[in-house]
Amino acid sequence: MKRARRGRPNVRRVVVVVPSMFTLANLLFGIWALVLASRGEFYRASWYIVLAGVMDTLDGRVARMSKTGSRFGAELDSLVDIVSFGVAPAVLVYHLVFASQGGFTWLFSYGFVVCVALRLARYNVSDTGHDPVGAFHGLPSPAAGMTLATYYPFTQTEFFQSQLAALPWSQIIIFLTMGLSLAMVSTIRYARLPRIGVRTLRGLVGLAVVLTVLAFGIWSRDIFFFPLGIAYLTYGLGRAAVVGFLERGDEEDNGQLGERDEGAT
Repeated sequence: MKRARRGRPNVRRVVVVVPSMFTLANLLFGIWALVLASRGEFYRASWYIVLAGVMDTLDGRVARMSKTGSRFGAELDSLVDIVSFGVAPAVLVYHLVFASQGGFTWLFSYGFVVCVALRLARYNVSDTGHDPVGAFHGLPSPAAGMTLATYYPFTQTEFFQSQLAALPWSQIIIFLTMGLSLAMVSTIRYARLPRIGVRTLRGLVGLAVVLTVLAFGIWSRDIFFFPLGIAYLTYGLGRAAVVGFLERGDEEDNGQLGERDEGAT
């Protein structure tokens, strides 16, 4: 019996370390992407950033499932995310687009990294990073980083070459980088992935969404992920615009009713 009791703390320590192992794997892929980008291997660098995103998802899920989340893990995760979803995508897009434009266009990469850092810092020190209804406040940095990262694989597809190559992508990427940066530090609500399960309708919907993303991600990854990132960015902006318009209409209606009530009195 004594031996069994002594063994339990060791098992607990192993369980606590597992999420951090995924976090460090996230960092490995982020650094690897930086090295590949510096060598001009942009395709592989792009997908290593996506792999970093997979590791980032797994470390959070493992921590929640094993109930081993800690302040240390949260801080480590944020430091790693700055590298994998801030510095790595920014350097990649610099080599792809901004380096050839010269001047101070590298500041767009710098601004992107700054916004990633601000987004993560706000998430850590306040309770406005997410809310109980399953939404983020501000675009998550992994989504922003992976959207930039998957631009290059998208340009290698036949669809891009035949339909979209004539567009001014050097200017489009500048505005996209700015849009992603501002969306991260905004308070716009972005939906989380629904929880996976088989006992409830919501869980089944979450399972279907995850399986659909996995299926397209495996068989059509080059043409799938970049438009998905754009759609996610646009969804948040469009939703915020519609909600703001409706709230403004309600305020105007309430104001008119108040004026009528005052006039009646």
